[in-house]
Amino acid sequence: MTHMTYPEALVVGFVQGITELFPVSSLGHNVLIPALVGGSWATDLNVAAPESPYLAFIVGLHVATAIGLLCYFWRDWLRIIAGFLTSIRDRDVRTTDQKLAWMLILATIPVGLAGVLFEHEFRVFFGKPVRAAIFLAINGLILFAGERFRTRQSRQADAEIERQRAAAARAAAAAPERERVGSAASAGQAQAGTEIGVPAGAGARPGGSGSASAASRHDEIQLGIEADERLTQRSFLTAVLIGSAQILALLAGISRDGVTMVAGMFGGLSREDAARFAFLLATPVIFAAGVLKVPDLFTYGKGDYGPIVAGSILSGIGAYLSVRFLVKYFRTRTLTPFAVYCVVVGLGSILYLQLH
Repeated sequence: MTHMTYPEALVVGFVQGITELFPVSSLGHNVLIPALVGGSWATDLNVAAPESPYLAFIVGLHVATAIGLLCYFWRDWLRIIAGFLTSIRDRDVRTTDQKLAWMLILATIPVGLAGVLFEHEFRVFFGKPVRAAIFLAINGLILFAGERFRTRQSRQADAEIERQRAAAARAAAAAPERERVGSAASAGQAQAGTEIGVPAGAGARPGGSGSASAASRHDEIQLGIEADERLTQRSFLTAVLIGSAQILALLAGISRDGVTMVAGMFGGLSREDAARFAFLLATPVIFAAGVLKVPDLFTYGKGDYGPIVAGSILSGIGAYLSVRFLVKYFRTRTLTPFAVYCVVVGLGSILYLQLH
């Protein structure tokens, strides 16, 4: 039986955390990296091997990635779980949180069933490097098509969000005259204090940078709540159809978040809302995929617990940093750069593996 080394675990763990949320397929990278590096990496990290420690490693990576997502969205999940519990208590679905909870549950069922029934067959048959490279290139084409053929409704949703935020910014800029006068008076007092030897900023609230960080996080939370209100204007059927797209991610090379975003945009969601729904959907799916395979951790992971833990920690950190970046990225930017990356890396990997 082969064993993983720390360099293998650390590199693959961090790549997993990053690529699980980026629309470039973590499983595709997990299959391709060992094959492209070659040597002991190809032997130790063979996802298709029946008793490979890599299977146990992937379990740890999935759980850690889900924890990284929970660390970012924990406030949102508290609201969603509370919404689910109150809907059970009241036997009704009225509030935004209640409807979002049931949308996520219903949207997760198709991929959950497909994963339980076909995960092994998909992993063994499609977990080959060349096939993963082919599907990575196809993933790029899906992302490109998602941007190129976006529905009018999705584009209008983007435009409406931009219009609302521009209006809010103009309202904030047009503050009442008394606020501007008050600010000017405060500035004059600060200048006077400096002239008589009082340090500038004395009497101001300590921890200015921390206050700015807290304000920024508050804004993020509020934007998330607004996105949830828009999401819950959609039907449960739309949620199920978007969630069903995740089944394609059982193919190594196809990105879960990428195809879910594309399905969301074809369903009329703005790019920003499609990304948020994809990230929220990913959390229970990834966590369940890890938990259901915990027996593999103890069956195949003997002697590799150190590398598994080290790589999993990096995976969780990478997932947190990724989602924090991508939530902001998709407010103003597109899937096109990721599409180009997938096509280039996919085709390049095919050529390398065929000629090597």
